[in-house]
Amino acid sequence: MPAFTEHLQVNGEDMEMYTSVPSGSGPFPAVVVAFHVGGVDEFDRVMADRLAEAGYVAVVPDMFHRFTPEIWEGPRLDRLKHLSDPEIIDDINAAVGFLEGHSAVDSNRLGITGFCMGGRVTWLMAAVSSVFKAAVPYYGGSIMDIWGAGSQSPFDLSSGIDCPMMFHFGQEDGNPSPDDQVKLDGELTRLGKPHEFFSYPDAGHAFMDHTGQRYNKEAAESSWPRTLEFFAQHLK
Repeated sequence: MPAFTEHLQVNGEDMEMYTSVPSGSGPFPAVVVAFHVGGVDEFDRVMADRLAEAGYVAVVPDMFHRFTPEIWEGPRLDRLKHLSDPEIIDDINAAVGFLEGHSAVDSNRLGITGFCMGGRVTWLMAAVSSVFKAAVPYYGGSIMDIWGAGSQSPFDLSSGIDCPMMFHFGQEDGNPSPDDQVKLDGELTRLGKPHEFFSYPDAGHAFMDHTGQRYNKEAAESSWPRTLEFFAQHLK
């Protein structure tokens, strides 16, 4: 299973993107992985590789490529303050453009998933792009908030969601909280958007991250097969 770093141009700037490709001959469906606040780290690479093992070309674009050394050296969560929704959309669209032009990819079968801030990005992109056939946010927080130069929050844009969604929550999470889950579920129901929400007991934020202290084995091992089944249903 080959994996490599691709270099893309986004508005004249270089963006690295971790890319993992299934063994065998394609074309394959593909999944964009929107990373967590740690950036393109071991966790995100492992998740991309797991998707490739399941038969998907998986890419993790580096949405932090504009950051200065000062931002990198600052507190980890402060990175979120330097993100802007229009730039996020440009970065993910660049990844989509790469997939659409790749000979190993069936461009009619694209999905997106993401963790932590990447879960928010997953909701945002499902709302602003019709290219995705399935979206799976994991504990995406701040969906009701606008980032940077954006004019509407991902929540405000929910009417644009054009694909089925599966969302995984931790019952002990504070962002998104159980109340947020109710609000998000209610909005998608009101809009008639097909969706499945799962909440995992005793699990908090970042329960999928096997490299971190908040990893919850039971929630991780319950949610991932559901995600793969969901992608198989809509992308294969």
